[in-house]
Amino acid sequence: MNACIRAVVRTALYHNIEVTGFIRGYEGLIDDNHIQMSRESVSGIIQRGGTILKTARSARFMTKEGLQKAVDTISKHKVDGMIIIGGDGSFRGAIELNKHINVPLVGCAGTIDNDLVGTDFTIGYDTAINTVVEAVDRIRDTAESHDRVFVVEVMGRDAGLIALRSAIACGADALMVPEIKGDLDQLISKMKGWRSSKSSKIIIVAEGDEHGGAYKIADLIKKNFPEFDMRVSILGHIQRGGNPTCMERVNASIVGYNAVQALIAGRKNEMVGIINKEVVFTPFEKAVKHIEKLNPDLEKLIEVLST
Repeated sequence: MNACIRAVVRTALYHNIEVTGFIRGYEGLIDDNHIQMSRESVSGIIQRGGTILKTARSARFMTKEGLQKAVDTISKHKVDGMIIIGGDGSFRGAIELNKHINVPLVGCAGTIDNDLVGTDFTIGYDTAINTVVEAVDRIRDTAESHDRVFVVEVMGRDAGLIALRSAIACGADALMVPEIKGDLDQLISKMKGWRSSKSSKIIIVAEGDEHGGAYKIADLIKKNFPEFDMRVSILGHIQRGGNPTCMERVNASIVGYNAVQALIAGRKNEMVGIINKEVVFTPFEKAVKHIEKLNPDLEKLIEVLST
């Protein structure tokens, strides 16, 4: 997100537009916790993970009183336009905020889950999957040395897109995600046909899988294959931090730049995204709808390449 913030600030200042950053998102709007942004305030941040403006889930914003305080803050500072960086929750908040203010809002898609409609890659996704790939590559060294089966849990409570692409990139033997129901039976059947020559066996699991995560899946596998030496690794929040990838920095910069250009052009209530290398705009109402199905071609790819 820092690369996006940097692009927003410097593009706005290039056009002689003053920029105010609200700390911790909607919480900052409610508490009027803000800073004035300058070119210097975003120096040296493009390589940093996270966000210098911080972030927070805001239960108060979902109340009538909290929403009104946010509206009052916007009026107090005579805000002419707002750029919101976030995911499904942030854009749902923008939809609600739009009902109470006459200020154009533009969104930049920022979520490691990549589960928004209207962009090929959200800010954070590429860095997250590269983090997973690096971790699993290290885990495979142990798996091969000890002839072990590893069940690796990655983030993805509602969406399995991190698991899907990282499974392909890691050469995983199986994938379990929320979008595929009944996948445990398929996994057990597949494991019965595994080659005896396989020196390592990696199963990638999204945390939101219907069977309850990596430990429960490992227990179920162990009951069917007591001969396997099983290990579980939960990657957790390492996926949410670290230096962003090159693609991440470029895409976030493009999106941030175009968010400012969109406000100048009079656009509002839309999310900026990149599809097939082209900048596109998607209404918030459509963008917040989660992707409910995985790409079947990529699913098939895992099945074929893991044999």
